[in-house]
This record gives sequence, structure tokens and C-alpha cells, in this order.
Amino acid sequence: MIQELLNTNPAWEELEEVLVEDETDTGHKAQLVVYNDDHNTFDWVIQCFMEVLGYSSEQSEQLALMIHFKGKAIVKTAPKNVLKPKKDALIDRGLSAVIEEC
Repeated sequence: MIQELLNTNPAWEELEEVLVEDETDTGHKAQLVVYNDDHNTFDWVIQCFMEVLGYSSEQSEQLALMIHFKGKAIVKTAPKNVLKPKKDALIDRGLSAVIEEC
């Protein structure tokens, strides 16, 4: 009964959106930076970006090329608490990633 009320009341949906925004928007904006290296293949970097960051293959390929030619690229901007698990996941996969304050 309560779940039906929550599902049919638009005010609850708005409240839920605000709460979700508040949870993910804490902290200052930061940048997740990935650096070029000599041991990860393009295919692996692309796969990591798709799995960890949820990017398309095209977006991931473009970022991999930027990293290759420029030495590094900002791959995501978000609050630090959102970026930390993504950075950790990229490092666990062997990529060189850091979080920098904006």
C-alpha cells in the first residue's frame, strides 16, 4: 500500500531526485586524469573506460587517442567522492589515474 502511494505521487519523485542530487553533489568539483603509459594497449584502455566510466566505444577510443598523443587527458569531472571509486577501479586495472581539484 505505501509503495503504491509512493509510486503514484509525483511529489515523492521530485523529493527522490533532490535527495539523489544531494548525495552525489557533495564536495568540490574535481577532475579524473589518466596518464599515458607504455604497457597498456589501446583496446585495454578503451575497455576500461567503457566498463568503469560507462562511455561508448567511440568516446573511449577518442580519450585513449588523446592520452596517447597529449600524454594525459581529463576523462571525467565530478565531485571527488564520485571520482574516487572510478579512479581506484582504473588503477586496479593497471591504468595511471589521479584526481585533481578544479
